[in-house]
Amino acid sequence: MSLDLTKVAAQVGEMIAGLKDSRAERDRRLHFALETLGSPAIDLDALKKKVKAGKTTWLVAELTEGLNKRYPAPSTPADFTVLATDGSHIDVDRHRAARCYLINIGAVAISYGSQPEASLSSNPRLYSDDKDLAISAPGGGREQIIEGALLGAKRSVEECRRLASLAATLPMNGSALALLDGTLILWGLEAYPDFVRDALVAGGLLPCLDAMKKLNNGRKLALASYISFPRSTDVVNVLRVAVCPNDIPDCDKQCPKDRACDGLAGVRDRDIFTELLDNRERSALFISPSKIVKELYGEHQIYFFYLKSGEEIARVEVPQWVAENEDLLNLTHSLVLDQCRRGHGYPVALSEAHEQAVVTGADRENFQELIESTLIEEHLPNPSSGKSFSKRTRWV
Repeated sequence: MSLDLTKVAAQVGEMIAGLKDSRAERDRRLHFALETLGSPAIDLDALKKKVKAGKTTWLVAELTEGLNKRYPAPSTPADFTVLATDGSHIDVDRHRAARCYLINIGAVAISYGSQPEASLSSNPRLYSDDKDLAISAPGGGREQIIEGALLGAKRSVEECRRLASLAATLPMNGSALALLDGTLILWGLEAYPDFVRDALVAGGLLPCLDAMKKLNNGRKLALASYISFPRSTDVVNVLRVAVCPNDIPDCDKQCPKDRACDGLAGVRDRDIFTELLDNRERSALFISPSKIVKELYGEHQIYFFYLKSGEEIARVEVPQWVAENEDLLNLTHSLVLDQCRRGHGYPVALSEAHEQAVVTGADRENFQELIESTLIEEHLPNPSSGKSFSKRTRWV
């Protein structure tokens, strides 16, 4: 049975009415955020110390420069290459006979300028060995099954691995941007044991970042990730610390029910940079406060800035070696903007990589049918759960 939208329509109307009623309050809070951001009374060095000393219940960006700095778009080189990867996966289905999962990585390399060309590809890989289905602790004894969120993290590592292999084929003396969709941070790994984090970060992601950093010997290669319509509040939370009346904020111990920083509640970073930035400008650089980055990323600490490309504010993340190199940072700024212009607001290379990677619902069904038919042909048992059989059978 399909969704009965007539029963939902009245609820949608109530939701829209509530949004209209709260609009004035949201505008007031945004105005307060912008006033705080541009306040000449803020002592930047003192605020940096306050952020580091504070014990907050939310993520607070580390500052590298002024809060409200703005940078115009640098010039775009005449000849350059943009690389991009994106991925999709089919998760383990515990209701089926064969335990396996599939990761499909789409890859794009587009050269612009005097010798334009494009290469598009996809690389599906099936994982079914015991060593692929779980991450084991050194010495044995414990293991973590790869599925769900953990499979998503593994896919992110494989996207970066494919990007590094693409970058290794770049000609010398050129300029290039290697681009990923989403974040460079493997969020959520804090919930897993140390041996899982070590396997995916130290043994997976960081070697890829190391390889791309080393490729700058003889060529100019920047690495970045692009987050469309970000929901982050890392910079707004800096403003929360700024308006806190306590010298060292400690949310759990000090804050009453009505807090000074509540005047900023509900404001997102993109809201303030929509107002602050002109088209094609980027914000100041900030450093991610992610615990997983601080503990495991080493020299690849993640910096980010906000970029206004037309109607959208995007969050662009870069590793430390890009952030601290003015040429690479400017290259990232100019080429991301160029990609958004060519892609009608979203980087065209990422769009093409996504098209190569996408796995449709029909693909998933065909994948399972291929496995089951092969099991039958080889006269191997093909049991499945009652729940799986019920979902595939029409009873009425």
